[in-house]
Amino acid sequence: MTDDRIAREIQAVNDAFYRAFRDRDYAAMEALWARAAPIACMHPGMGPVSGRSAVLASWRGILSHPGAPTLQCSEVQVHVLGTSAFVTCLEGTVGESARLVATNVLTLEEGRWRLVHHQAGPLSPAAAPQDAPASEPPDPSTLN
Repeated sequence: MTDDRIAREIQAVNDAFYRAFRDRDYAAMEALWARAAPIACMHPGMGPVSGRSAVLASWRGILSHPGAPTLQCSEVQVHVLGTSAFVTCLEGTVGESARLVATNVLTLEEGRWRLVHHQAGPLSPAAAPQDAPASEPPDPSTLN
């Protein structure tokens, strides 16, 4: 299998993740996560959630909440590391600028790419995408 084909498969899983999020489709979300490999998730403003049942319970709660955002991702970059991969991207509510940065980690499990980790957190104002470049470098204390 070519590297381009592998990257497209991984991107398709990433796209399916955000589609399940936007559609609030728990069954689709559940199908994307690894079954044998350990999994974890870090939602913005929350501590780590570990283990398949806890991670999926967190997604069930988010997807069933009436105020759940309709996220889209942009600036997607796929990084393949043999039978593991990670995707970095920016997340934002449909129609608005990205406000979060995210990493999705995948592993090849039984011939399919599956999620093992998702982490999203806020972008600092200096790191958020903007139409015009900043005139001064950002204050380093605002970046961490």
